Amino acid sequence: MKKILTFALAVSMMASLAASASALEYSIAPPKDFDFGRDTSIEVIHTADGGAMRNEDVSKNAALIPPVFGSESMNALHTGEYLTPNLAPGGIPASGAVIGGSAATVVTPGSASGVITPGNTVNGGSGYQPAVLFTEVTSDLYYKNGSLGRLEIPSLDLSVRIYQGTDSKTLAKGIGHFEDTSIWNGNVCLAAHNRGANSYFGQIHTLDIGDKITLTTKLGTRTYKVTDVFKVSETDRSGLADSGENMLTLYTCVRNQRDQRWCVTAAEV
Repeated sequence: MKKILTFALAVSMMASLAASASALEYSIAPPKDFDFGRDTSIEVIHTADGGAMRNEDVSKNAALIPPVFGSESMNALHTGEYLTPNLAPGGIPASGAVIGGSAATVVTPGSASGVITPGNTVNGGSGYQPAVLFTEVTSDLYYKNGSLGRLEIPSLDLSVRIYQGTDSKTLAKGIGHFEDTSIWNGNVCLAAHNRGANSYFGQIHTLDIGDKITLTTKLGTRTYKVTDVFKVSETDRSGLADSGENMLTLYTCVRNQRDQRWCVTAAEV
């Protein structure tokens, strides 16, 4: 009887060991639908095109030279000039560009449009065109004496304050600034008398190409060199147009020629 119990116990132990061994034999099969786990990021990615894939050039060909420090558009996105205009893949996407406090749009090279400024569309241009530069006269740009700055022409021994407006009362104090033109970036247009006690521009027609002119405002000091001296009709306002380059345009009357004006242009050095 004892032998029978011993044999039964041995068989039972062997059976339990066999069951344990079989439990360790298993295999892992891949998911039937290959539904692998997703990433754990919960951050939603937003793109300007709603997530659509775009072939966008981000090489040096699309690099922009940032605007001048302290300028109106220094902190605006997508503003400046192309580092390599001849290799530029497209125009500056200026839907968010702010220049002189106003929105501007620059179209792509080769298109049928030129530069679009607030309220104005310039058509017929082709190729790359820089954004129009413009600085509006604001209250913080006035000095305590009421002037906007000072113009200096060393070759004429001239140093005169600049005031807003071109009426007779203003020109009696100094040089007048055309109200619809820029006061810093772009084309700064000024006028003054050419005879009498306040004939500040009486000799600008004698300036030579290359003569230096200095403009000082609260935004800084710039030096320009004369590029042209010529006569225009008194009704010719083309010289007051905005520009994509920093320049000066000076006007005064022509003695004994009421229908003519002297015009001096100068470009930033």
